[in-house]
Amino acid sequence: MAGPGRRIPYDKFGNEERDCHRRLRWNRRLDRKTTGERWIFGSRELRWKPGPAQAVVAGIKAARGQGIAVQADVAIAEDVERLFKESMEAFGRPDVVVHCAGIMPLFPIASGDVAAFDKVIATNLRGTFLVFAQAAQHVPDGGRIMAFSSSVIAKSFPTYGAYIASKAGVEGLVHVLANELRGRNITVNAVAPGQVQTELFLKGKSDARIDELKKMNPLERLGLPEDMANVVSFLAGPEGGWINSQVLRPNGGFVY
Repeated sequence: MAGPGRRIPYDKFGNEERDCHRRLRWNRRLDRKTTGERWIFGSRELRWKPGPAQAVVAGIKAARGQGIAVQADVAIAEDVERLFKESMEAFGRPDVVVHCAGIMPLFPIASGDVAAFDKVIATNLRGTFLVFAQAAQHVPDGGRIMAFSSSVIAKSFPTYGAYIASKAGVEGLVHVLANELRGRNITVNAVAPGQVQTELFLKGKSDARIDELKKMNPLERLGLPEDMANVVSFLAGPEGGWINSQVLRPNGGFVY
């Protein structure tokens, strides 16, 4: 990425070109504060398009780094195991694992849509459990493990039931894994963004609704992917070494 010898195992679940470009911007920002480490960085979606994923890898290599794209469904244990296996075959054990694969279909609890609920739990919660399981086995002492939650947990908006349930579970797994890794100097934390200007968040929202959402925090803007990258960079770097088993909420004051 930023210099010779930089090794980044990059796992790609995404199906949107903009999502791929966003991941690349994140990785560029992350590299400004960390050098000589191996990363596994998962993106949000599950369906696979090789073109955008390879574009991310090409961008990493153009910045003098190394990277690979690995197709995997985080809800399938064999896929996650293979993802880590292929990454480690290429680059060795990962120093940092950042897990932010997730989906956010919205529907009222009264709908009784069990299929949709199960899909959200499978991707967001089961996926985190499976990635954490592999990370706990393979991240060396002194490493970093992160998962993404959401600040919306504190708001309990209607139709967010399944999503909030899944992310509350993610935060629970973070605290437990941090305790289970006692003595290894590995930090485990969650990043819980507020409203961030991403494809996942903006999908289906009118301009008027987006303007309303901007005003929900005192800074009156949507967060940017780079804002989240700053937090991940901090947690991954030496300055974040004393932060463990915490949920950081970069949300502009949306909730606290």
